[in-house]
Amino acid sequence: MALEQLEQVICPELDCDYDLVIVGGGIVGLTLACALKDSGLRVAVIEAKQHSVAAAKGQAYAVHQLAARIFQGIGVWDKMLPNIAHYHRVRLSDADYPGVVEFQTTDLGTDVIGYVAEHQALLAPLQEFMQECANVTYLCPVEVVETEYKPDFVEISVVSDGKLQMIHTRLLVAADGARSRIRNAAGIKTRGWQYWQSCIVAFVKPEKAHNDTAYERFWSSGPFAILPLPGNRCRIVWTAPHEEAKALLALDDAQFLQELQRRYGDQMGKLELEGDRFMFPVQLMQSDRYVLPRLALVGDAAHCCHPVGGQGLNLGVRDAAALAQVLQNAHGNNQDIGSIQILQQYERWRKRENLTILGFTDLLDRMFSNNWLPLVVMRRLGLWMLRRIPMFRVYALQLMIGLRGRIPQLAQR
Repeated sequence: MALEQLEQVICPELDCDYDLVIVGGGIVGLTLACALKDSGLRVAVIEAKQHSVAAAKGQAYAVHQLAARIFQGIGVWDKMLPNIAHYHRVRLSDADYPGVVEFQTTDLGTDVIGYVAEHQALLAPLQEFMQECANVTYLCPVEVVETEYKPDFVEISVVSDGKLQMIHTRLLVAADGARSRIRNAAGIKTRGWQYWQSCIVAFVKPEKAHNDTAYERFWSSGPFAILPLPGNRCRIVWTAPHEEAKALLALDDAQFLQELQRRYGDQMGKLELEGDRFMFPVQLMQSDRYVLPRLALVGDAAHCCHPVGGQGLNLGVRDAAALAQVLQNAHGNNQDIGSIQILQQYERWRKRENLTILGFTDLLDRMFSNNWLPLVVMRRLGLWMLRRIPMFRVYALQLMIGLRGRIPQLAQR
């Protein structure tokens, strides 16, 4: 629908001036909004769809310890806990090679290594918490159709109930995913590539207990992960070359389970498939810039990585916590939160840390997704070191769960 065909209404019965507008009401966008509850900033969240695609597909995530601490710092973690699973060990292996690496809670000195949560188990408590934030306005379903950046504010054209509204904000934050329209409209370029692999995800219910154990098994075709969920269910994340993944998705349930059992192993007995299977392509992407004057990118709008290690959501949650800290400090010092000097503090913090994880996940996938003998020798030497050298094992685990970088203040409460 063309803008000129819409009835233009300038902020009817609503003061449309905000300090911060977040486009995208997913987990990362809501984490940022909730993290700013006591900031004194006036925040709006714009979401185009009432029901997210991730929720419809029953998406599930590994939630690393740093992300859990951030949710705890916000005050929403206790509402999430009843519906998520804990895992106390991670078993890392190279196909059928017997040298399995087992990460345990003793490596970290904690009660758990990490958590696994379905999409709604994280999103619903954030939505509920947001309703308690007097400084946050939730606009849904509302679609952004145009943005215009001025020296002191951003003018956002949105459509709600067939009417055009103009919203003004000091800062616009794009939390609208890997195909971010806000990022693209701002002319921010991205670098990266599509992998030769696609990822199949599904829920299964094993015959035997999963014993709160997560598995990451590397096959030459790609990584294969098993994540434990409440109710003795598991989420499988199966990466394979595109054509193989398409063929697997086309199998009937019995044939798929037969192939799955070969990858899965017999440690949990017979498997039962729950719900539909879904497939998505795998990509690595890093935005050239995370910020421009009056604009910041968070989560998948800024970066995407290979699903190995379950990093994607966790990086986005860390982005949200870091940006919230930078903005709250700037506001407390009477500084302009939309100025490039302030926003570059966030970019310097997160861009390098994210690039480290993107590179690490890419290295893992490339080292293990092949049968070239020199790399086979190198990776099995690496597994031997992880088993035999506690310091090396602890460092690798801390890197993967976010404890080797700068810790946001929210996670220190």
